[in-house]
Amino acid sequence: MQGKPIHINIPQWITENEKYFLPPVCNKMMHKDGQLKVFFVGGPNVRKDYHLEEGEELFYMLKGDMCLKVIEHGRLRDVHIKEGEIFLLPAYIPHSPQRQKDTVGLVIERERLPNEFDALTYYVDETTERLFQRWFYCDDLGVQLGPVISEYFASEQHRTGKPIEKDLPQLVYNYDTKRTIEDPFLLHPWIEKHRDEIRRIGYKRVFDESYQFEVKIHAGNRFEAPPCSVETYVWQLEGTCTVRCNGAESVLSKDDSLLIPAGQSYQAEGDDSCMSLWCSQDPERKVAANSE
Repeated sequence: MQGKPIHINIPQWITENEKYFLPPVCNKMMHKDGQLKVFFVGGPNVRKDYHLEEGEELFYMLKGDMCLKVIEHGRLRDVHIKEGEIFLLPAYIPHSPQRQKDTVGLVIERERLPNEFDALTYYVDETTERLFQRWFYCDDLGVQLGPVISEYFASEQHRTGKPIEKDLPQLVYNYDTKRTIEDPFLLHPWIEKHRDEIRRIGYKRVFDESYQFEVKIHAGNRFEAPPCSVETYVWQLEGTCTVRCNGAESVLSKDDSLLIPAGQSYQAEGDDSCMSLWCSQDPERKVAANSE
């Protein structure tokens, strides 16, 4: 995406698009044409398939709770993300989101590089043994999942519950079996705990530097950013913040969001009560699965 930032009020946007958060769609893309894919997901939506990708996914639950089934250290695990909690899923981790009725959550991921692949996998019940799997280049997950799911439900593997060895593809890359997944945590109490530090320094990382994602909470301190190869998504949590980019001035109030284009420098400054969430994901930070 090139040009000026896109300024959206999140509650208003959710209200205008609430019909999409119900079955059979259950999700709506807020930003889909650029490097960051920003969307909101509703429910109910209970799935058996596991998704695998080389990028990371950031979750934040606005309303209600969800369960993200994952495979961690080669074992099945349920990650419960409660209302108000934030969670960062590392790359190379098979995952299957389970969402209930009357829930809404934010998910942010990135576009794939030309040489990256996603996989959709079904496992033998309550095990990590592959039953059915397909690899593909993902440019529109919402469109591409349907045919793979339909193929599985029409397959002998679905009918019998037994894998067919000759039909199982070779892995394009390994799953990450070494990384321990961090637990979700409540975002606003975390901000309150670190508020003095954030105000003193100007910002604080929410997650460490081992991720492709850079997620920070910024106070109102003025700062400037040079042109960057990736997009930045901002969510104003408290107070106001003014962002100047490419000749445009965006004044963000509580629950406003801003998508800053790649390749653009910008300046930001907030009021005394400003607390805003800044997110970007750079594939150049990617490391191979199981790296030390």
